[in-house]
Amino acid sequence: MSKRNGGEKQEDIWIAHTELAVAPGHPFYKRLNELLEGSKFDEFVEGRCAGFYHARLGRPSLRPGIYFRALLVGYFEGIASERGIAWRVADSLALRGFLGMGLDEQTPDHSTISRTRRLIDIDQHREVFAWVLGLLAERGLLKGQRMGIDATTLEANAAMRSIVRRDSGETYDEFLCGLAKASGIATPTREDLVRLDRKRKKRTSNKEWKSPADGDARIAKMKDGRTHLAHKAEHAVDMDTGAIVAVTLQAADQGDTTTLDETLCEAGEQLAEQIRREAESRPQDKPKVHLQGIEELVTDKGYHSSAVVQRMKSYQVRSYIPEKKPKGRRNWQGQRAEQQALYANRRRVRGEYGKSLLRRRGELIERSFAHCYETGGMRRCHLRGRENILKRQLVHVGAFNLSLILRQLLGAGTPRELKNRAGRIFSRLFGFLRRTTAASFIGRRIRPTCLRMAPSFRCRTPRRRSCLFRGSATGC
Repeated sequence: MSKRNGGEKQEDIWIAHTELAVAPGHPFYKRLNELLEGSKFDEFVEGRCAGFYHARLGRPSLRPGIYFRALLVGYFEGIASERGIAWRVADSLALRGFLGMGLDEQTPDHSTISRTRRLIDIDQHREVFAWVLGLLAERGLLKGQRMGIDATTLEANAAMRSIVRRDSGETYDEFLCGLAKASGIATPTREDLVRLDRKRKKRTSNKEWKSPADGDARIAKMKDGRTHLAHKAEHAVDMDTGAIVAVTLQAADQGDTTTLDETLCEAGEQLAEQIRREAESRPQDKPKVHLQGIEELVTDKGYHSSAVVQRMKSYQVRSYIPEKKPKGRRNWQGQRAEQQALYANRRRVRGEYGKSLLRRRGELIERSFAHCYETGGMRRCHLRGRENILKRQLVHVGAFNLSLILRQLLGAGTPRELKNRAGRIFSRLFGFLRRTTAASFIGRRIRPTCLRMAPSFRCRTPRRRSCLFRGSATGC
């Protein structure tokens, strides 16, 4: 019998477990896994989500610990969609080890992750977020005395071209064709429709139009100036540590003065829960969370109004809200209480302490937006519906809070930052060696070169001999 030469290699049918390729593991995920296992994260989520699972019926499901860890991977890897998370987990041995899955187990598909998210209600996602806050409180990373609140817009998973009328269900083109025919144009062209639409005022109002794909999305102007269907995410950030204490998802057409109270109340409830847990677990120790709750509130000028400042005074919270430029002198007749509250807020904002708080607000709150939605990948939503987006957002922001602990342990809050940190150390060492070498060359005495005059029949311009060491523009 002849043998094949140079053909494909036939793989063995049976492979020993000890001969399988094993990755050494990512140091960041190994440390994160030690943190979660040391705090019994899997036991916590399995106990909370036990009511959503059956012991015998149904197809094999995704364990709660794997589901929530997969969503944490979305933040640390900067992946926005659940499909992308499933691909990344299936492609990495380090992430497979972080999820606690063996080489003989199938990684979760994106449809399994989506179905698990729909089955587990939003209260359990809030419990996971509160559990992470408990870890911050144990390590002194949650104070709660000074709170900063700000909002940003998230691009919805819906297109502006698909909006319909709320009353009749007409699309935008059908509505314009009706207006053209009513104005006397029997068969309007595309140019006629554009010309007619340009003359209309306030063409896309949320009271008249909605998205059939995502009913909770609202027409709003994004940060870059584009008009898009969007949601509004609002953060309450601890001004002492940078931890996100509360996150809410609002309609994008609601003003800041309308949504402030809900986010502030959510932050107050989270702090009250952490104070209660701390009193039960460590009654003899000195409390790390501020027992009096929120005492100071810092926002930007979009939240300023006399009603908001007066409400903050009734809550016994000192407000630091900068004012917009007034159009004229205001008449305070019959509004004595509002006047006193507004003037007190103005004095606090103009003081040195108020200015320092406003600077810190711009640093910490904008940093949370950048980490969660820019590098974290959630600026554009891949889910539809307020509840689905909020579920993902709660775990996403919880991962941001976990990164604060990892910065204490590793000096980096994400795997990318840990990799860049090693590169920065090498670049600093290289720069130090380069400066040391340059200083030794400068200190060395170089003998001056002699000038050699050419004969009379040649050019009389003196030529300098080439130096051995000549500086360059790049400093190399």
